[in-house]
Amino acid sequence: MTTQNNNLTLKILIGVLGALLLILGIFTYKFYNEEKQNKAILQQEKDLIESELGELITKYDNAIALNEVMDDHLLKAKERIVVLLDSVKDNDANLALISRYRREVGKLKKERERLFKLADSLTTANTQLTTDLDSTSTALNQRIILADSLQTQNSKLAEIVERGSALTAANIKAEGVRVRNSGKITGASKASRAEKVRVCFTLSPNKLTEKGDKDLFVQVINPENTLIGDKIAVNFDKGNAILTYSGRNKVFYENEALDVCILVDAAEGELVKGNYIVNLFSGPRMVSNTQFELR
Repeated sequence: MTTQNNNLTLKILIGVLGALLLILGIFTYKFYNEEKQNKAILQQEKDLIESELGELITKYDNAIALNEVMDDHLLKAKERIVVLLDSVKDNDANLALISRYRREVGKLKKERERLFKLADSLTTANTQLTTDLDSTSTALNQRIILADSLQTQNSKLAEIVERGSALTAANIKAEGVRVRNSGKITGASKASRAEKVRVCFTLSPNKLTEKGDKDLFVQVINPENTLIGDKIAVNFDKGNAILTYSGRNKVFYENEALDVCILVDAAEGELVKGNYIVNLFSGPRMVSNTQFELR
């Protein structure tokens, strides 16, 4: 009887132990599956954090390429992300690390938003400044063009005024003459009798011409293409013009018609037969010319 009781007790214990082992196996399997699922979830979260950090780095690279004003700030922020990404890759996924990384990613995203807003603001301000500078430059160029145009107009106007105020001569006449002992001047149409050349003309009235002393010069060129008379060279300031003249006369001009004569002395042998050319100058500017003949 005792043996049967012991066997029954043993069977019961074996049954209980088997049931416990079965329950333990079930819990172990369930825990293993849950642990495996948790690791997979943590790995997915880790991969997601790596992907987000990679996207942040790409966005910073693009922002750095487009923004020169805040390169230092953006580079430093990017370096922190690169360090965090290396840390995520080097460490195994666990709940504590994932939680810390997730907090860091959140902070980095907020910092990125702040920096990008600041960069956009600075870029906008820089663009506006560039636009303002372009506008100012355009306005300045327009003023320069206008000033050049006005200067050109003023130069043309000054040229017109200068032309309008220039002396002109009419009724120019030249002839060979001789001077008698009494001082009387008589015409001489023959080269053998002529001693001088007299050039007479009338300065035309001009209200635009400035009153005052006017230097008048004549050139007399004989048939042998030789300048006769004084042969004195005078240098004028305008354009370094040099005029060699045969004779000159200084008159006082009062904007009214004025009759003027200039006597040109001739050296021996300068007055020969043929046609003579006579040029009349007011300063460096030729105002009239004529010809005459000595027989």
